[in-house]
Amino acid sequence: MLRIQNRLFEITEDAPSSVHFCTEALLLGKGLEKQIEIFLAEHPDTVLIIIDTLQMIRSTAYDNTYANDYRDLSILKKLAGKHGVAILLIHHLRKEAAPDVFNRISGTTGVQGAVDSSFTLIEDKRGSSQAKLSCIGRDIEYREIELRRNENNVWEEISDSAEQPALLGDRIIFLLSVFMSPRENFIGTPTELAEVIDPVGSEHVSPPKISQRILQNADALSKIGISFAVRRSNGKRIIQLRRADSADTQAPAAIDPVGPAESFGGAESSPSGEGKQSACPTSSDLAQEVCGHSPHPAERRNA
Repeated sequence: MLRIQNRLFEITEDAPSSVHFCTEALLLGKGLEKQIEIFLAEHPDTVLIIIDTLQMIRSTAYDNTYANDYRDLSILKKLAGKHGVAILLIHHLRKEAAPDVFNRISGTTGVQGAVDSSFTLIEDKRGSSQAKLSCIGRDIEYREIELRRNENNVWEEISDSAEQPALLGDRIIFLLSVFMSPRENFIGTPTELAEVIDPVGSEHVSPPKISQRILQNADALSKIGISFAVRRSNGKRIIQLRRADSADTQAPAAIDPVGPAESFGGAESSPSGEGKQSACPTSSDLAQEVCGHSPHPAERRNA
């Protein structure tokens, strides 16, 4: 309890009366759910419950399988939904590096599969006081938030990819550059483009947002010699990519548009010929899992 008090006083000398600490918790499936429900009945204004750590409330006899991970977290998710609260689970990361930071979350993929959102907080270097908060979830766009810990031990926001799309857009530029380097043209849907530039999903390229991210980086794509067009054909959105040094004499694309082009960018003024849609290679501590009604991953004010 003394450690909790000391850490709390590092952040504030006047903790709100709505903050409660519990130093003893029962195990999941062995009384924890009832313990939480009793607390919620006594404090009906509760909106957030933090469990630190997930492992501390799990039985030591459980098997580390997908089914068990999914079952245990689904119990907490159901409890959160029933009472309209968010449950934030503090969990650990594996020490081994991975191209996708969310693959470092300890346990099976059942951990991420059962929750609504996952956040990872990773320091740039131990003791550096700078870290990146990566966020992904069913109801939120993938985002990266750069943080710095100030002298009061409070994390402050440095940058947020949700407000500065270029922070993520640079990666799209790189992926499209690699993809287009061996080919002259591409014609396909956003889903088809996402599948070939991010076949395993490690880059978090979202088909619904890929057109928007291409449009946001029109100038940068033009500078590396890639022109593009985004239009609708037969009720589907179509993306056309063309390398600037491709032959000008190629036949126009075999597309039957149902309306005028939605947008066109880059160095060229007309779409290219039929594109090739072959796959190409791409370059590909603390974790937080959120069940139930997810809180906003980061506020503009100090966390």
